[in-house]
Amino acid sequence: MNAEDVLERYWGYDSFRPMQREIIGSVLDGNDTLGLLPTGGGKSLTFQVPAMMLDGLTIVVTPLISLMKDQVDNLRQRNIRAYALHSGLSRGESRLIIDRCRLGKVRLLYVSPERLQSKAFIAEARLWQVSLIVVDEAHCISQWGYDFRPSYLKIKDLRHLHPGVNVLALTASATPEVAADIRAQLEFRPGDKTFAKSFNRDNLSYIVRYDDYKDRTLLNVLSSTTGTAIVYTRSRRRCRELSDLLNREGIPAEYYHAGLDPEDKEQRQNRWKNDEVRVMVATNAFGMGIDKPDVRVVVHYDLPSSLEEYYQEAGRAGRDGLPSYAVPIVAQSDKALLTRRLNDAFPPKDYIVRVYELLGNYLNVAVGCGYNEIFEFNYNQFCTRFSLQPWHTYSSLQILTRAGYIEFIDEVQTRSRAMIIVDKQDFYSLRLDDVTDAVFNALQREYTGLFADFVHIDEYRLSLRAEVTQQQVYESLLRLSRQRVISYVPRKSTPYVMYTTSRELPKHILLPREVYEDRRRRMEQRIEAVKRFAFDSTQCRANTILSYFGEKVDRDCGQCDVCRERNRRPASKAALSGLAEQVRQHIGKPVPEIIAQFPPSLRKEVVELIREMTDG
Repeated sequence: MNAEDVLERYWGYDSFRPMQREIIGSVLDGNDTLGLLPTGGGKSLTFQVPAMMLDGLTIVVTPLISLMKDQVDNLRQRNIRAYALHSGLSRGESRLIIDRCRLGKVRLLYVSPERLQSKAFIAEARLWQVSLIVVDEAHCISQWGYDFRPSYLKIKDLRHLHPGVNVLALTASATPEVAADIRAQLEFRPGDKTFAKSFNRDNLSYIVRYDDYKDRTLLNVLSSTTGTAIVYTRSRRRCRELSDLLNREGIPAEYYHAGLDPEDKEQRQNRWKNDEVRVMVATNAFGMGIDKPDVRVVVHYDLPSSLEEYYQEAGRAGRDGLPSYAVPIVAQSDKALLTRRLNDAFPPKDYIVRVYELLGNYLNVAVGCGYNEIFEFNYNQFCTRFSLQPWHTYSSLQILTRAGYIEFIDEVQTRSRAMIIVDKQDFYSLRLDDVTDAVFNALQREYTGLFADFVHIDEYRLSLRAEVTQQQVYESLLRLSRQRVISYVPRKSTPYVMYTTSRELPKHILLPREVYEDRRRRMEQRIEAVKRFAFDSTQCRANTILSYFGEKVDRDCGQCDVCRERNRRPASKAALSGLAEQVRQHIGKPVPEIIAQFPPSLRKEVVELIREMTDG
């Protein structure tokens, strides 16, 4: 079968999106390949299709555990043998997957980058028949990227195990400097290919709105537009508050952040995808792998810290090619907030060293011990016990990760899973109480494949089926697990810490220049780029983004707020007279409230009229 046949057989599509076919062709020709596909460009198919055409295993390295689980579930629905290895799995689950890889029974294996630091995993991977290595979110391998992860540097070890296998690196956004670093870090071979889709989005209008009262402008934007929307904010608490505000104002909304239970996330996501609610208010945890083409507006209530992040999130609007809007709501105080983020991201070095020392005390790891060990880590308890500042502590853990002392894996969420391990012939000899028996029967009726593999389960669904409480379901499953009838892994949400070196004395903790000073300088440059985009009203917004990503610009977009203001005809005297009369009707109200009564295209004139009336 050729690539088009595979696409139609497994995914039901009759043609590829732009750039997909070229990347797939390069991969099948055996070239090391870098694909720069902006959000919504269909990155996953560029490796999933070749995986079905090549003999052997395709290994996909990705840091997005929630995304890898979603893709595995989706592939299995298409009868494709896909599995995921990450920190949230039990030892038994991991062993089962590794055995299947060795026996050639897996087509795609998703692995988290920290797995590559395990000597046991590397020893196993040496024995596999690997046909392709895929690096998703490839900007994470670059020291100059906005989301560098030291564990990504271990991907080269995987290459060295299988030197004849080509690599496909994928990312949605990368500056020319980062793209060059990706190729260097992955040791691309001569003849490598790079495919870059333009970062220009003709159907997407960037409209910056200035208001110190952001709630008012948010309501105005959503009231004056139609269709599905996403509102991004950086605070979990604000997610809930803005969702409540929109619902009170008659705009159906849900909220979404990393702290929600997996089942809750899925329900909220499905309600939004099925148009049961119009707006999803979310942190940056929302959006990866969600292919909803008809999002008409993406609002940023808070500015992100880089144009890479902003472009990816804004790019979730208008994937169907129809006119859509990306609207950052900007207050004057946002300049100071962006600068404060820089200081939060790089605490004083002595604070970082103190966090390292306290971490070892908290986890009971002695000096000289801990190498390659993984520990569950209660982040909030850690901060509370030692009276640490949460955000500075989080940043310290990230910096220690980049420096190579630990691997901090932030909040791995796992769904409940179960597998029946008792032989079928022993069923009739089981002695179970009535509630446990009802739960066990419900488990078998509700889910298939329990004898062959771990299956995701939902305790709430089982409680409805067995007509018992969720607590009784939980206790019954634990009882069945203790009796070796099933293997049950309850859901949990917890960060992990892995020591990548043995614990050191504080005086031996060194933070290299490239980890601290150089990265601080580059973050400062990224923040300045965000400030230029948001606060410079003289340059086309689209061109600001294109220039940042190294594209040459030869014309303005004509549709951002800067271009619209520049192209707007001066108002006639009659129009200004009528506008003045409307302004007078609001005299006595606060000036921002008066301005908000008028459409953005008239606000400049409104400000001038208010000034004239005040001076007069």
